Amino acid sequence: MLEYAIEVRNLHYAYPNGYVALRGINLKIRRGEKIAIMGNNGAGKTTLIKHFNGLLKPTKGDVFVFGLNTKEHSVAELSKKVGLVFQNPYHQFFSERVWDEIAFALRNFNFPEDVIRRRVEKVLKIFHLEEYVDRSPFGLSGGEMRRLAIASVLVYDPEIIVLDEPTVGQDRIQKESIAEIIKMLELQGKTIVVVTHDIEFVAENFNRVVVMSGGRIIADGKAKDVLYDKDVLVKAGLVRPIIAEFTNELARANVVNGGFKALTVYELYDYLLKMVRGSNP
Repeated sequence: MLEYAIEVRNLHYAYPNGYVALRGINLKIRRGEKIAIMGNNGAGKTTLIKHFNGLLKPTKGDVFVFGLNTKEHSVAELSKKVGLVFQNPYHQFFSERVWDEIAFALRNFNFPEDVIRRRVEKVLKIFHLEEYVDRSPFGLSGGEMRRLAIASVLVYDPEIIVLDEPTVGQDRIQKESIAEIIKMLELQGKTIVVVTHDIEFVAENFNRVVVMSGGRIIADGKAKDVLYDKDVLVKAGLVRPIIAEFTNELARANVVNGGFKALTVYELYDYLLKMVRGSNP
């Protein structure tokens, strides 16, 4: 079995108008791995992930999906393996009804109608969209449209899930729901790539973070290393997570060890509780 779900080698990409969006990207994503890709607007994040299902082809370099060179395979072939949820749902919808939108890919892939019905009903419940089955996708709220876009990809069960800004327009409860879905997919062995500006969401849910700026990868590593690196965050136009900032303040006040790094409330709470009880955190 191939070790990597996605392998990017020296990827360069220039748009037809001459704008160079990617400049020598090298990236390996293992099967079953979950990573977040972050960076400011224009960093090249969306351009990069559009190479994963062949929507864009490299100007120079190569992208491999389960060993398949995307230059040699169609979007239709690659989309069966890579489910890409666009940042703007308007670019993804084809149907006049929510039900038909979720069923669209299944019908394209020639699933039996009874299987289509079961799968559609299942994701409708997961994403709390049951009451909208006969509504137009374009008549939903921004948050509902984004949930529909995710549902329409997860319903056909691709091996790689790529989500572009999934938490935009979602309240705290819906963000937690998306986080739970990502965890469920991780347990199923799916490879998950999430592009997001939501640094708190990343801090709470990801162990590996890739940061881009100016069409290049400027950091790739453990979340606790990357999200505490002030230079990287400044260069990428990102703000350090609240818990990381608070932990640094506690370290400066000698309340916690200077080498301690927390990214969630639970990590910080556990550390402080051990200190109060007199155990070595």
